[in-house]
Amino acid sequence: MWKTTSLLTGCVLILVTLGVVMLASTSSVHGASAHGDSLYFVKRQCVWLVVAILASFVAIRLDYHYWRDLAIPLAVFTLALLVMAVLPGVGISIKGSSRWLRFGPVRFQPSELAKLSSVVLLAWWMAKNQRHAEKLTNGLLLPLAGLGLFLGLIFVEPDFGTTLLIGVVGMLIMLIGGTRISYLVIAGALGLTGFTLAIMQNAERMRRIIAFLNPEKYAKDEAFQLLNAIYAFVIGGGRGVGLGQSLQKRFYLPEAHTDFIFAIIGEELGITASMGVIVLFLLIFLAGMHIALKAPDIFGRLLGFGITVLIALQAVINIGVVTGCLPTKGLPLPFISFGGSSLVMSCVMVGILINVARQSSGDLIDDDNRTIKDRARRI
Repeated sequence: MWKTTSLLTGCVLILVTLGVVMLASTSSVHGASAHGDSLYFVKRQCVWLVVAILASFVAIRLDYHYWRDLAIPLAVFTLALLVMAVLPGVGISIKGSSRWLRFGPVRFQPSELAKLSSVVLLAWWMAKNQRHAEKLTNGLLLPLAGLGLFLGLIFVEPDFGTTLLIGVVGMLIMLIGGTRISYLVIAGALGLTGFTLAIMQNAERMRRIIAFLNPEKYAKDEAFQLLNAIYAFVIGGGRGVGLGQSLQKRFYLPEAHTDFIFAIIGEELGITASMGVIVLFLLIFLAGMHIALKAPDIFGRLLGFGITVLIALQAVINIGVVTGCLPTKGLPLPFISFGGSSLVMSCVMVGILINVARQSSGDLIDDDNRTIKDRARRI
């Protein structure tokens, strides 16, 4: 298993390093104009990187079974933060969305913690109720109610992208945990219908959808960022224009250092580097799935599966948006985009995966999370 964890760690380190390098390039103009320091965002990200490394080491050392015991307290704490984020005068509103909380000089995004909290909560519940997972109440209604609390609070921020991400990952955990497919299909259809109706009632989101379907018509407003992201790949070609030589980052791409940093990678380093990033995320997915399959108990398998799918799916959505395959959503590219909350939580989740891998060679554990030896002793 050490080969798998080495592969996982190596891929993450490469992505994080690439993120810092590209942040130094993409944010130099914006940092100089907005804060008088071309390295403003790089310095902040490096501080968060130190925190992320320390937090990941704690997660690696901490027995992942402790997360099972923390499932409910962590969920309650996260929900409290989400409530605070949407309260007028408490949460920080930026561009019409109230997604942040400020603790002194630190700004934190509770929805990033909600990604981990929801995975832990559902992994705990489905592992605990595996024998009754096919029942409507235990297998669908109760876990869906817990998931719905997270989704509802994130939805009203509003943050439709994160809502969709957590919702899909949560239902996949329930599927792997034993919930009947028929139940999930019905619940998914109802949820998707409600989600679609909500988007139709939101003028800004509808404009994004329409602009995605017909970008040339809205090239000067809603599709401006999308088209410039695509132009970045065209300009970069196979080898790129060179590190630091991007034209699109000079205010053609307003979110060049956050959600659209992948486009600048394509412009400056070329399609080869872009494909390299995709391969690295694919390797992370494969390593994470291998760890999940080899986990010593059901909770570990569900936890590893949920974390792996969450990281991989978020990367897919971000890359899909930047390349024009999906409508614009505000999801960062894991390990690369600027953002301390995302970086820390992504590294913590990788740390948990590594801890699961480290314990995969231990005693086998049965469905009730008790060792075979303990069970034999009771008999």
